[in-house]
Amino acid sequence: MTATQKKTRNGKSKADANGGTEKSMESWIWDAACSIRGAQEAAKYKDFILPLIFVKRLCDVFDDELNRIAKKVKTREKAFRMVKADKKLVRFYLPLQPEDPEQPVWSVIRQLTDKIGETLTTYLKDIAKENTLLKGIIDRVDFNATTHGQRDLDDDRLSNLIEKISEKRLGLEDVEADIIGRSYEYLIRKFAENSGQKAGEFYTPLEVGLVMAKIMQPEPGMEIFDPCCGSAGLLIKCQLELEGRMQLAGKEQYAPLLLYGQEYTPNTWAMANMNMIIHDLQGEIEIGDSFRKPKFRQVGGVRQFDRVVANPMWNQDWFTETDYDADELNRFPKEAGFPGKSSADWGWVQHIAASLNGTGRAAVVLDTGAASRGSGNAGTSKEKDVRKYFVEQDWIEGVIYLPENLFYNTSAPGILLFLNRDKPQAQKDKLLLINASLVFEKGDPKNFIPDVGIERIARTFVEWREEEKFCQIVDRAEIRKNDYNISPSRYIHTREEEDFRPLSEIISELELIEQESAKVDKQLMAILKKVVL
Repeated sequence: MTATQKKTRNGKSKADANGGTEKSMESWIWDAACSIRGAQEAAKYKDFILPLIFVKRLCDVFDDELNRIAKKVKTREKAFRMVKADKKLVRFYLPLQPEDPEQPVWSVIRQLTDKIGETLTTYLKDIAKENTLLKGIIDRVDFNATTHGQRDLDDDRLSNLIEKISEKRLGLEDVEADIIGRSYEYLIRKFAENSGQKAGEFYTPLEVGLVMAKIMQPEPGMEIFDPCCGSAGLLIKCQLELEGRMQLAGKEQYAPLLLYGQEYTPNTWAMANMNMIIHDLQGEIEIGDSFRKPKFRQVGGVRQFDRVVANPMWNQDWFTETDYDADELNRFPKEAGFPGKSSADWGWVQHIAASLNGTGRAAVVLDTGAASRGSGNAGTSKEKDVRKYFVEQDWIEGVIYLPENLFYNTSAPGILLFLNRDKPQAQKDKLLLINASLVFEKGDPKNFIPDVGIERIARTFVEWREEEKFCQIVDRAEIRKNDYNISPSRYIHTREEEDFRPLSEIISELELIEQESAKVDKQLMAILKKVVL
């Protein structure tokens, strides 16, 4: 082994320590995924990779803490004994100790050669037993699991995965705290790119989340909620935005945000908790169906927060009118009505509005059609009726029309809807509409909003100003005149020749009309059969 290849105590090569050969975070993560390619469907890779990355982070931080103690007591061997005797000396106690105390704690896992899956699973359970906060989070993955008698991840591939993860040190001074969130988002994006699987319901593009956080302008000590939080990315971006603003203001002491979320999918819930733990954030992530069984409650309704950020799955069609009528938490006022079974977009908006306190604000990612479906039609539209209710309550602060081809489960542009339960006087009876459809750069395979575009969109909204062919302040009378169409594309034409509604809006509306028509046809056939009989 050459001098440049020789490992330092922390397990990182000297060349790496000097920044010479260290791989980028993205290539390292993707190499780890490729090391077990073929063992599972792409979407399953993350269920093995991310818990191991999390444990690697715990091991490396534990090493950092041991080294800090060892400086005072002279040896790591003594530091190990002290920590074992008083586990409060470290944030998380890991019952893993290498034979040579000078070796990194992760080496206990890295040196496994026999019954790797079984032993690794036992190690993770032992760690969870020692740390209440980690129970149900890192011990939920069985690295020795089988399906129809076949190992889901055999020891050879698991060994390859461990070795790939060993290449990068994840201590306090080595990587940013959002390692799990970045890894999760990167893997979701790469799996979507490589396999064509729909991952958009789990993954909000980074730049969209940043725009939301910047416009929300969270203040120290605020309570932030996401009812369908995924890996908690939107929540954490709010904390990072706060930290950035405080740093610019020269403030070192301030209260952190209190972050709350609910997530339906167990493995994603675990990722959200890992994300929170690594960031050392305060708050709580619950598991379960937030729409039918919200966990955050108070007397007479759902618990209320200072800010809500969310990207619910678009156009969910599995909620019925019974789900709305059966609600006992005052989330769905009768005046607003049932938005229709074809799309729960405005049902989620009602849930989010009920989750805001008297001065609360919200940012929600929705399908583009949610801003316009039903407007201009001769007949009635349940979805338009709910949208009308929100306009007349003056709860809508503004809408941003996003560029096309940002999201991984659709090429549709999507919108950002902003709610405000206490609009300032200058914004009363008005909406700020921004058409950001041209603020993007071409990517492969998806477009993206560049940094300057993120700043432009967010600053324009915060400053509440108009700009030709980009944004317009529209009063409620004009919204009424346009039959409660709140799509920015209806009011702001980005090109001279743009005289018609965007095709994506029309297609979205036609799809829902077809669904409703099929439902009516089915009901009519059932009635006719009864008549014939």
